Amino acid sequence: MAKKEIVAMLLAGGKGTRLGVLTNNLAKPAVPFGAEFRLIDFPLSNCSNSGINTVGILTQYEPLILNSYIGNGSSWELDRNNGGVTVLPPYLHDKGGGWYKGTADAVYHNINYIDRYDPEYVLVLSGDHIYKMDYSKMLDFHKEKNASASLAVIEVPWEETNRFGIMNTNKEKQIVEFQEKPDKAKNNLASMGIYIFDWPTLKKYLIEDSRNSNSSGDFGKNIIPAMINDKHSVYAYEFEGYWMDVGTIESYWKAHMDLIHKDAGLDLYDRDWIISSLNPNQPPLYISENAEVNHSLINKGSEIEGTVKNSVIFFGSSVGKNTIVEDSVILPNTKIGDGCYINKSIICHNVNIKDNCNIGADNLINPDITVIADNMTISRGANIENGSVVE
Repeated sequence: MAKKEIVAMLLAGGKGTRLGVLTNNLAKPAVPFGAEFRLIDFPLSNCSNSGINTVGILTQYEPLILNSYIGNGSSWELDRNNGGVTVLPPYLHDKGGGWYKGTADAVYHNINYIDRYDPEYVLVLSGDHIYKMDYSKMLDFHKEKNASASLAVIEVPWEETNRFGIMNTNKEKQIVEFQEKPDKAKNNLASMGIYIFDWPTLKKYLIEDSRNSNSSGDFGKNIIPAMINDKHSVYAYEFEGYWMDVGTIESYWKAHMDLIHKDAGLDLYDRDWIISSLNPNQPPLYISENAEVNHSLINKGSEIEGTVKNSVIFFGSSVGKNTIVEDSVILPNTKIGDGCYINKSIICHNVNIKDNCNIGADNLINPDITVIADNMTISRGANIENGSVVE
């Protein structure tokens, strides 16, 4: 294999338990997003747009749909004879192998894959975040600082710091302490789960960590704190732009509402930084003469005969006559009958909602999010209270 300056390792094996029924049958990175995409489209498109053409995708939980979706990487211009996309599931080998126990352990078990390209640097990514980022600029920062590791960080609301790894830095942006999901954070600079390492240094730490039976094999809990404690040059690369970790039902719903409000910061219409995807061929969107659509994203193959407000509707779905859908996310191939009211809800794949149903329609002052799981049939006239999960 020809030598590569940098290889990306994309962590895509997470179960995503906090997304509830959305990940019952899907790896988290395969969850649909934004009417047109899946979560993994964002890091893959970022790699392609950044000129990084060698990507190992580390899968584990429910990989079938994800693997089929990725294919040979052609949708992201990553189908290459030298490099391109390689799916890397867990496997048995002379060192034992088996299920990946953590993010760093997953990369450790694929050292041979990385060594094939003899890279100077390794970029580690999460497969389930929504953002647009030029990784080449982060690599330039890494080189300028002569860093052993660089971690992308972003300011998050103080009340959410306990969801993230928090970076404490000096005035040169060198990280002096890593707080993993702290109860009391010292600042609000959160790790984005995007790391660049010098490969020889990372390889050494991965091997050492694998020998520690008490380690959880995790970058945030083990590898990065060890590098900081050993006085390696570990720097924080501050990212300015839209970024969302869609790890919860609330953040998944909010990210869709952000898409509708284009001033939220994520521009999907920027032709200089295209987010690519793979979707089945569908007929054109149909909107009847009595339909009303406001402030919404609706994909091809859908049929709208009612009212859609502040909502995102994926391909192959339909909204019946005299039905109102607002502040909601409707996943592919869902059928909503006549005379329904759907409010602040996430309706999953292949759901059949019969006529005259009310979903999330009660107590409309600051309602909770209602979720309907895949393949459910909601009986005619059903009333499902806001905040319910139907599965």
